[in-house]
Amino acid sequence: MKTLSCDIETYSSVDLTKCGVYKYSESPDFEILLFAYSVDGGDVQLVDLAAGETLPPDVFDALTDDAVLKWAYNANFERVCLSRYLRAGYLNPTAWRCSMVWAAYMGLPLSLAGVGAVLGLEKQKLAGGKDLIRYFCSPCRPTQANGQRMRNLPHHAPEKWAAFRFYNRRDVEVEISVQAKLAKFPVPESLWGEYCQDQHINDFGVQLDMTLVRQAVAADSQARAKLVRLMRGLTELDNPNSTQQMKQWLADNGLETDTLGKKAVAELLKTAPEPLG
Repeated sequence: MKTLSCDIETYSSVDLTKCGVYKYSESPDFEILLFAYSVDGGDVQLVDLAAGETLPPDVFDALTDDAVLKWAYNANFERVCLSRYLRAGYLNPTAWRCSMVWAAYMGLPLSLAGVGAVLGLEKQKLAGGKDLIRYFCSPCRPTQANGQRMRNLPHHAPEKWAAFRFYNRRDVEVEISVQAKLAKFPVPESLWGEYCQDQHINDFGVQLDMTLVRQAVAADSQARAKLVRLMRGLTELDNPNSTQQMKQWLADNGLETDTLGKKAVAELLKTAPEPLG
């Protein structure tokens, strides 16, 4: 096995669009429902994890084998979710390639449906996927009609689940077709290096000089305290940082203003009498 193209369908009570894939996959109720894959561009296979099926041993091993190149459309989602599923730390991004990045490099739409349409692929992303994702992949509102349940499971709508399985398989077929269409226009290795660096940063963050941070905070506190003492001496106000008190003090000293915003203060400095107070 040299390459593994994959697409997953997942469930989580965390809103992916609001929280991102890391918080989404860290939810206690997160799970992978479907796993569609193709080995070395071959026929697409599907593993129904929600039905109790398990990944074939060679596929399971390939996910952690850096010698096998994994492909997905928006691969960050698959990589992070599968990292959570395997519970073995973050999967190495150097062993992953993202066909959405490839599409972006070529100036193509970022959606899989958009890319498929522009490239005129024989097999297109299936319409209706959003409704299926909404039905199976996030909590539902409990009603009297659905027995007050808060989640839709495969047995609640077998026909929809069958359609969802087909939808999952088709996404991998489209992703493979995108790779084939763009094969003559490869992404430079330097760009893949940047992609991997981006993924590492998303996984682990960046190092900070905490001594510098603490000293900067301390310096800011000292500077603020010094300025407050200076302003108290000039204005005799209890709280010279109070906008209302400062506006009143300025008015009492012949300078009327409705605001002390940055732009307004810059203009006031041009016309303010000297000295004030």
